[in-house]
Amino acid sequence: MNKPSNYFHLHLVSDSTGETLMTVARAATAQYENVREIEHVYPLVRSHKQLDRVISEIEAAPGIVLYTLVDAEISGRLERTCRELGIPFVNILDPVFAVFQSYLNVTQTHRVGGQHDLDAEYFQRIEALNYTMMHDDGQVPEDLESADIVLVGISRTSKTPTCIYLANRGIKAANVPLVPNIPVPEKLLKLENPLVVGLIASPERIQQIRRNRVLSLNSESYNDTYVDRREIAREITLTRRMCSENGWPLIDVTRRSIEETAAEIMALYRDFRAKAQEN
Repeated sequence: MNKPSNYFHLHLVSDSTGETLMTVARAATAQYENVREIEHVYPLVRSHKQLDRVISEIEAAPGIVLYTLVDAEISGRLERTCRELGIPFVNILDPVFAVFQSYLNVTQTHRVGGQHDLDAEYFQRIEALNYTMMHDDGQVPEDLESADIVLVGISRTSKTPTCIYLANRGIKAANVPLVPNIPVPEKLLKLENPLVVGLIASPERIQQIRRNRVLSLNSESYNDTYVDRREIAREITLTRRMCSENGWPLIDVTRRSIEETAAEIMALYRDFRAKAQEN
């Protein structure tokens, strides 16, 4: 296993939450092996006093500066400081704004944190998140018909984090665990409105995660079959059979991130809704 041999300071300066910056920065740094960033995140920088602290930290630990600052005076001061220090800086939204302005031929509003407005879409996400938390791990099965998506799978197939990710996209997602020798809720087999998707992973992957889970909990309440590879393979076979019998799509999450799994589920959901409208 290669260990990082170089470290660098990465300063992320935002007048909002900084989420956009962190996403872009981490996507970029992931492309460089043996290099590890030391992140310095400065959210809600909207005044010169707040910028003073940012500049002092950049001076103390020079590195790459990425920023999203709408206020021209504050961003201009940050740029001048970076030039004086001889360190690279990028306003990551500038190229995007340039394309939008060129294509739309309209003036930018310079609205700070506009993506976080409390609009209908925001409240839809909050409602979806509340629903998902209430319907995690098979809770309230009688209400599954009101879900947009229901995920099924055996233990340690990332059902809960995938549901939470979907909820943050405004999708009401529930999940139902498939447990050996315990019948699934009858309601699950009769669902009409939600898309039901099965999640599986390789026996080796699930075994590894389950073993780590048992060790982290330092628990003796789990029986040997929980981490037995042959038993896990049998659980996966039963999952495949159930999905096949009910016509549910199946996704292997062995080598997928939560984001990749959610993206495929959302693509399946769009097709599912399109076919429902046609009928």
